[in-house]
Amino acid sequence: MRLSVIIPTYNEAATIARLIGQLRQHDPARVVEILVVDANSPDGTAELARQAGATVLTCSKPGRAAQMNHGARHATGDVLYFVHADVEVHPEYVATIRQAVAQGYEAGCYRFRFASRHLLLRLNSYGTRFQGIMSRGGDQTLFITRQLFERLRGFDEYYVIMEDFDIIRRIRQQARFLIVPKDVVVSARKYETNSWLRVQLANLTAFSLFFLNVAPARIARTYKAMLNYR
Repeated sequence: MRLSVIIPTYNEAATIARLIGQLRQHDPARVVEILVVDANSPDGTAELARQAGATVLTCSKPGRAAQMNHGARHATGDVLYFVHADVEVHPEYVATIRQAVAQGYEAGCYRFRFASRHLLLRLNSYGTRFQGIMSRGGDQTLFITRQLFERLRGFDEYYVIMEDFDIIRRIRQQARFLIVPKDVVVSARKYETNSWLRVQLANLTAFSLFFLNVAPARIARTYKAMLNYR
């Protein structure tokens, strides 16, 4: 089984080399293909990714869904593994994903914990042990067989936000979905510039609008207006 890791990026110069190095470190047999799909970052993300040893693709259409689909079209793996640039993958990711697919799971994700000791963020992390769609998210990383990805026609690019929740909802209609009982580590940077309560309110608002079938572009505008970004 060949695994293709697909990383959508925009201005991720601070984290991309570390992630690529980590992916390589935990792939001693060199069975993993690493594709960074950059959206014309002005901060040098693409060059840093090349220097770290990844194959870099440029996607002219903005948005993670479009970037991840672009990466999937160029990937050679039997299994696609979508990873955000600010995540620390589990050291056993190759073996874990291989085992899950061998057991009949066509897709799945990891639990997560934040790179923070904040008590309330620990509570958030604990919630990722459960099956509910609101406990999911792209930060948890997503693996999916190429066959299932193609049956689903990939990410729906209509979703300029919430694209990860949309595809997981569709996956569960067709296949077994595994929550791997191991953690990836995700950045707490959103909480560093906003209070815990403010982020929770923004997340709840986005989910509510998503379930009400509000246009994703409107959800994105509302979500961004509720939060401070560096």
